[in-house]
Amino acid sequence: MKADESAELNFTRHLMQNPYPGRGLVLGRSGEDSWVIIYWIMGRSTNSRNRRFVVEGGVVRTEPVDASLVADPSLIIYEAMLELPGIYLVSNGDQTRTIYESLQNGGTLEDALAKREREPDTPNFTPRISGMFSVKDSSVSTVLSILKANPIDPSFTDRYTYRPAMPQAGYAVGLTTYSGDGDPLPSFSGEPLLLPCEGTPEKILDQYWNALNADNRVSLAVKEISVREQRSKLLIKNRF
Repeated sequence: MKADESAELNFTRHLMQNPYPGRGLVLGRSGEDSWVIIYWIMGRSTNSRNRRFVVEGGVVRTEPVDASLVADPSLIIYEAMLELPGIYLVSNGDQTRTIYESLQNGGTLEDALAKREREPDTPNFTPRISGMFSVKDSSVSTVLSILKANPIDPSFTDRYTYRPAMPQAGYAVGLTTYSGDGDPLPSFSGEPLLLPCEGTPEKILDQYWNALNADNRVSLAVKEISVREQRSKLLIKNRF
């Protein structure tokens, strides 16, 4: 199967036809000098849906829409995107800050995540998904990570790190927390998904937002990064 066919098939099956892929992150290249990070959140419960994205400089964080309705902020309020010089981070939880601080102190993404486990939300044990662009001398390296509950004994965490090469514009790689809806929710499995990533940030935001289930989508962010100029631009869309 050709790359464009594979990307479109993954997009259709895993996003458009899937009522609940959960939180997701996508890292790709939309143009010669344009790299893109996409992150979204979804929710089935009142607590999960009571959120929106806010932007502060290069930071994307979640905040409650109605603070009086927050039952447990620990897993739903966090920084989703952070930046260091030449480094762009995204994750689905407060491990974004853990990675940021590790890199500041000379560590690596893997060093940081060695201290973390899958989320403690039994019985789902939601995976922690993380991604990083590292820019050096006009070249970009990509790292994706997923921490998942061990299928035999969920008190243990399985750790997977991927370093995909993405030299061609129009494509991206992504992870989601779940493979679909269920009770408990089934964790994402398999290799990172090859996905489409073409056009302006506005077009990409609309494409991914419209693909997500209208009942369960909550917020989506797109960060466009110019490697040459070492700058970023952020767009967000909130349901509430």
